[in-house]
Amino acid sequence: MAVNANVTVIPARKHKRKSPDEEKPKLRVAAYCRVSTDSDEQATSYDAQIEHYTAFISGHPDWQLAGIFADDGISGTNTKKREEFNRLIDECMAGNIDMVITKSISRFARNTLDCLKYIRQLKDKNIAVFFEKENINSMDSKGEVMLTIMASLAQQESQSLSQNVKLGLQYRYQQGEIQVNCKWFLGYTKDENKKLVIVPEEAEIVKRIYREYLEGASMLKIARGLESDGIKNGAGRDKWHTSNINQILRNEKYIGDALLQKTYTVDFLTKKRVKNNGLVPQYYVENSHEAIIPREIFMQVQEELIRRRIVHTSPNGKKRTFSSNHCFSQMIICGTCGEVFRRVHWNNRGKKSIVWRCVSRLENTGLFCDARTVQESSIEQILIKAINETLGEKDTFLSILENNIATVISQENNQTLADIDKRLGELQAELLKLASTKSDYEDVADEIYSLREEKQRVQVDSASKDEIKKRIVDMSAFLKEQPTIITEYDEALVRRLIEKVSVHEDKFTVEFKSGLTVDIKE
Repeated sequence: MAVNANVTVIPARKHKRKSPDEEKPKLRVAAYCRVSTDSDEQATSYDAQIEHYTAFISGHPDWQLAGIFADDGISGTNTKKREEFNRLIDECMAGNIDMVITKSISRFARNTLDCLKYIRQLKDKNIAVFFEKENINSMDSKGEVMLTIMASLAQQESQSLSQNVKLGLQYRYQQGEIQVNCKWFLGYTKDENKKLVIVPEEAEIVKRIYREYLEGASMLKIARGLESDGIKNGAGRDKWHTSNINQILRNEKYIGDALLQKTYTVDFLTKKRVKNNGLVPQYYVENSHEAIIPREIFMQVQEELIRRRIVHTSPNGKKRTFSSNHCFSQMIICGTCGEVFRRVHWNNRGKKSIVWRCVSRLENTGLFCDARTVQESSIEQILIKAINETLGEKDTFLSILENNIATVISQENNQTLADIDKRLGELQAELLKLASTKSDYEDVADEIYSLREEKQRVQVDSASKDEIKKRIVDMSAFLKEQPTIITEYDEALVRRLIEKVSVHEDKFTVEFKSGLTVDIKE
């Protein structure tokens, strides 16, 4: 059966015209301005933009100033750190702004995707964005097409500028010009010519860190000591972290050198920087500024860093790492199984004491060990006896030390390092020639990397021999300068002189850092 449609006509309503006396609501207009750097010239531009937009918006009787949003010294390639820009968008989304004015597309965004994203977001809220330089209104029918083209050009300009900056940096690197942010760099500041100069009081802190580390202190112990003495870190904070100590111990700038381009920017839009693992060139500048730490000390620290990082497999198959919780940690060795002794607070029938015991017995491993337990006070007395024995026979021991140092000197080979430096100079010249002709330089690069590793090995080996010489000289000086025997246990002296104490059933074998050994019977 056919059904007749029922149509009802709804007439248009007549809108009453507002009387001239009725006030029309004003358009709420905000301005956004930005300068890319924090230089003095750009700061003037920044102030000028704020002044311009304040006067420009106030000059329109039907406009109402909704705010000036300005980012100073922030890049336009992304919006993560542009706080004022993000606040502007939040105000627009909250319905507090009807129109946005900005100088140009490059001021608004140099990232095409970001530009279009926010333009469309504001357009959905019926909020126009007007670009003065390009004379584009985002609400016009052709506005978005023009914006896409102009934003792409702005992004391309930013990419070109980024590339020019990279080339400029590489040129300065090749000339040996170093750039260091001294704001958080302990030990150095910059003079009027932007050259690194030493800050004496900060340099003493750096020297203290290197000295204590070589004396056996852990990074954590060094950090706690600095905190207890009220010494601030490079950032001016009271709290020291082991990462602060680690960075100071590994930083080549403290020996007057500088490794440039340790990191690089992977994307000019996100500004993301990553560690340079050989994907872009690096530049090593020797003697670029005054050193705080002698080169041989720095190399000894690098060797010590490697030594402490190595995980040793003990005779019972356990993994052992370096420990410096106590002066005797890693120093007391079991003469039966070769394991280390561990400090134990012992309660024997109500009598409390501190003893050292082989970890094979403490951990109840399958490896049988019946090494004796030793009182900590007994070890201290054994070390006093060992040191006094060397003092009692100083003439004999001094003769041994002189022979030892002569042996070390005869093993030195300074010619190897000179040959490496000479070859590296030749390869640098060859590399520049190949780069100018755009030839393949992979073989030259491989040899440079290989020679740099060899140079590092030779320097570490040389530093190791220097450390042995230093230990022998230190022991000789002690024997010559100490007039009488010692009567009390001195931890600092033990750290300075003693390398290892082996515990046997009937004796203790004390090995000095200089290579001397003394057997002590209880």
